[in-house]
Amino acid sequence: FFRLSPGKEVRLRYAYFITCKEVTKNAAGQVIEIRCTYDPATRGGNAPDGRKVQGTLHWVSAGHAVRAEVRLYDRLFTTEQPGGDDSHHFTEEMNPHALEVSSDALVEPALATAVPGRTYQFERLGYFCADRFDHRPGERLAFNRTATLKDSWAREQG
Repeated sequence: FFRLSPGKEVRLRYAYFITCKEVTKNAAGQVIEIRCTYDPATRGGNAPDGRKVQGTLHWVSAGHAVRAEVRLYDRLFTTEQPGGDDSHHFTEEMNPHALEVSSDALVEPALATAVPGRTYQFERLGYFCADRFDHRPGERLAFNRTATLKDSWAREQG
């Protein structure tokens, strides 16, 4: 991954190239502030001098975002054919990371009115469906990933 760190330049999606100049952390070591400069000539994401950056950050403004529960579903099993060789029970091949839940995710403010059952693309994460039972617009937002954008299974098998 190419991330923002001191002295590094990255592209902010739909914005500018920025360079991290200083990072401030709290007593627990958590980042609480990042000071950057930006290059106004790179508006729209391209540098007129032709320089390239190693990463593009997609971001949501924490000050404008809304909170949601986001459920990331992955493959249920760690093998393509669980229990196929009869040497062990299929439950031993269950993926311990088949469901990861982020209960305090920040999402775009437009999703506050997302309709239960409708699908949405979360940039770089995949396609999500507003949960038919747990999602209540304006009250409690819950999204289930239905498809990833990259097939990690194919990459692992290849």
